[in-house]
Amino acid sequence: MILAAHIQPADVQDRDGALPVLKEVRRLFPFIERVFADGGYQGASTAAAVRELGMWHLEIVKRSDTTKGFEVLPKRWIVERTFGWLGRCRRLAKDFENLSRMALAFLRLAMIRLMLRRIARLRKS
Repeated sequence: MILAAHIQPADVQDRDGALPVLKEVRRLFPFIERVFADGGYQGASTAAAVRELGMWHLEIVKRSDTTKGFEVLPKRWIVERTFGWLGRCRRLAKDFENLSRMALAFLRLAMIRLMLRRIARLRKS
């Protein structure tokens, strides 16, 4: 489940855009203690954002430099699986929205739809 999302221009690096997302997560879920991120978030700006918000342990899930080919990374598969689920939603397949808040709204709707289907499936069994 996506806890928080932030739409930003394509020319903003992940590590530079981490602060708005982390602030939103901290506001909505103050009890979270550990944050997993991929190698794109490694750097001084992300570390500064985590320090600014405090009380978090940031764990970078990074691919090994020595491994050749495909490698399943712990925790990273969860992100890729979620991208796969969201890829099934036609509205998210292309950038149809003119406003970033609309794109964010459709992302949230897609996640709500996914969670409702999972709940309905659990109730049937």
